[in-house]
Amino acid sequence: MGRRKGSIGIALVTGVMLVGASACGGGGSDKASGHDAKASGKPGASASPSPTKPAGPPMLLETITPQTGTTVGVAMPISVVFTNPVAAKARATVEKHMKVSASQPVTGAWHWFGDKRADWRPKTYWPSGTKVKIDADVKGISNGNGRYGVHNYTHTFKIGDDVRADVSVTGHTMKVTRNGKAVRTLSINAGSAQYPTWNGTMAVIDKQEKVHMTSCSVGISCEKGSPNYYDLTLPWDVHLTQSGTYVHYSTGDPTPGSGSARGSHGCVHLSISDAKWFYGQVKQGDPVTITGSPRAKAPADNGYAAFNLGWDQWLTGSASGEETTATL
Repeated sequence: MGRRKGSIGIALVTGVMLVGASACGGGGSDKASGHDAKASGKPGASASPSPTKPAGPPMLLETITPQTGTTVGVAMPISVVFTNPVAAKARATVEKHMKVSASQPVTGAWHWFGDKRADWRPKTYWPSGTKVKIDADVKGISNGNGRYGVHNYTHTFKIGDDVRADVSVTGHTMKVTRNGKAVRTLSINAGSAQYPTWNGTMAVIDKQEKVHMTSCSVGISCEKGSPNYYDLTLPWDVHLTQSGTYVHYSTGDPTPGSGSARGSHGCVHLSISDAKWFYGQVKQGDPVTITGSPRAKAPADNGYAAFNLGWDQWLTGSASGEETTATL
């Protein structure tokens, strides 16, 4: 199901949770927008502009995710969005000035999605309990297109409990684990044959207690008489992709499971009690892995689906290659 698109302007840089077309978007493009929507919040640490005359217009970081001071899941990448394009020739230098430190050393790398977004992920999931710091020391650094950094930015965050959800589309189940131990197995329904759910691993973008969802906003149907038309406000919504995938409760599918076999428009449906419980278990960055759908894996930039790329694929989008984090 789907929600209105929106963006809120910001100054400098904040932590941001991706927003965009909301739930159950089965009819949209397989590629998410390369431009993250903006969110307001407290700015990350930043330096004052250089007192000397800059060499050109400023290069600014629009957003850094996760927000500083937050606790996130083991599949959460660091995502940096620039206000203006960064040329290919400048990316290795820019990457080297975006230093990642961790309390437990991990191997990772940057990957560019287009010319404005760069994400850093570890080769495998973060170890639970790791403290992480990103120092974007870009003052005076060129973006290769005539702009130069005038600020430094710092974000710190922590990796929380290792919470994972594994969804079997064909088995109509979601198995939830915490720190390697099974917690609960829930009954689910996923997408229909017409609107299949994305396969793959998607880190939770954010969650909301209620979301207004419309079929028109995700290109399914704008005609009220259509059997696929909907305009609903639904509870306990865990956001997985920018293109509109959620785990949530749907009034049109109140008792999901193999017995009902009721397909969604691409979302994962839970009963009202299970949806509320799951909402209380997960946080930004927790991996939800979906298997058994006829659809491909979600593109890695459709939200935070970085682990849908193999490590070799991830490195093809890096200008400076694999690195080990500095010690925090």
